[in-house]
Amino acid sequence: MKPIIGILAIIAFSAALAVAGNQGSVVFSGLPLFIICASVGFMLHWLAFIPAFAYQTEHYFDLIGSASYIGTVILTVALHPGMDTRGLIISVMIAVWAVRLGSFLFARVKKAGKDRRFNEIKTRFFRYMFTWTLGGAWVFITMAAGLAAMTSTTQQAVGIPFFIGTTLWVLGFGLEVVADSQKTSFRRQAANAEKFITTGLWQYSRHPNYFGEIILWLGIAVMSAPVLVGWQLAALISPVFVFFLLTKVSGIPMLEKSGLERWGSDPKYQRYISITSSLVPLPRK
Repeated sequence: MKPIIGILAIIAFSAALAVAGNQGSVVFSGLPLFIICASVGFMLHWLAFIPAFAYQTEHYFDLIGSASYIGTVILTVALHPGMDTRGLIISVMIAVWAVRLGSFLFARVKKAGKDRRFNEIKTRFFRYMFTWTLGGAWVFITMAAGLAAMTSTTQQAVGIPFFIGTTLWVLGFGLEVVADSQKTSFRRQAANAEKFITTGLWQYSRHPNYFGEIILWLGIAVMSAPVLVGWQLAALISPVFVFFLLTKVSGIPMLEKSGLERWGSDPKYQRYISITSSLVPLPRK
């Protein structure tokens, strides 16, 4: 029952955000372009859920997520009658991030053979459907601010907020790439197969890649804000949603639980989590 309620809640919230974000959106064939593009992630995730449940596989979950971002961007650019510089740069940023992260996660899952997060979930129809629905919502809500700016009829020259947002995006993207690269290199060494990483950025944060992701989406929101009007401003919830999901739902809580199950009895791991920041890279205590 809870997964069904969760699915309905996600759809209701996303629909409300889509209605709010369509104010000031350019129109294509009588429909706000914002709403048209907002549906892409959901459609792709629901279509992919069918074979994913039938074959009990999670291998393509992250790949579908990446394809949803890219598909949304391509559709927006293709249907927009005259996207401005701000919109084009935001679309490129989202596409670059999606290609990099999607290919990285897909390669990681294929190499590992499975994703531990889905071990139990994928055997339960509505629980797994909830996960795929959340994936569609993740795509739409995280890029809602950028999508609103890309589809907005309000256009203005780039200014200070645009450059501040660009700087945040570059910083966040760089942190995410470096953190993922460091962990991948660590895992490649056979001696580290069952160990936890405490070097590089990981000595200052237990989840530096997530911090980078939050910062880059904050950057997109800052870049987008100047051209949002009225109810479109609701789309600025994007970085808040990313922060909430990564720190309270599917990111840090799941990984911290997994870490405790694997190394909780190890005094070195206990010391690592006691002196290392959970999210923001900071000097050790």
